[in-house]
Amino acid sequence: MKVLVLTSEPITADQLRGALRTDVDPSDAEVMVVAPAYAESGLKFWMSDADDAIAKAEQVRRDSVQELDKAGVPATGDTGESDPHTAIEDALKTFEADRIVVFTHTREDQRHREDLDRDELAERFGIPVDQAVV
Repeated sequence: MKVLVLTSEPITADQLRGALRTDVDPSDAEVMVVAPAYAESGLKFWMSDADDAIAKAEQVRRDSVQELDKAGVPATGDTGESDPHTAIEDALKTFEADRIVVFTHTREDQRHREDLDRDELAERFGIPVDQAVV
């Protein structure tokens, strides 16, 4: 099984295992981690202040892949656009996922554009979507 993970914070294999609402063991899956370059706020997004967001996304990607690899979960990673829909769409062009797992902050702590709806994503991409709080 191929699992596409969208996250704005580093994740571990245990977090991924808990987020998958199936009997899929991440160790038996091929995982691609995409870290969108979310802006901290709408103001930073509209002011095109993307440097911090890109640096954070790169760190999240690197840390997540490293953590998953240490736990025996085969993973690759990439950074993505600040629009999560575009980040997923871009990733699916090269990684034909069977399932998407989206990690988001709680509503109070969400970054600009991080308010994702699991059902909407599943309908848009035609792939089952699991969602968990990071």
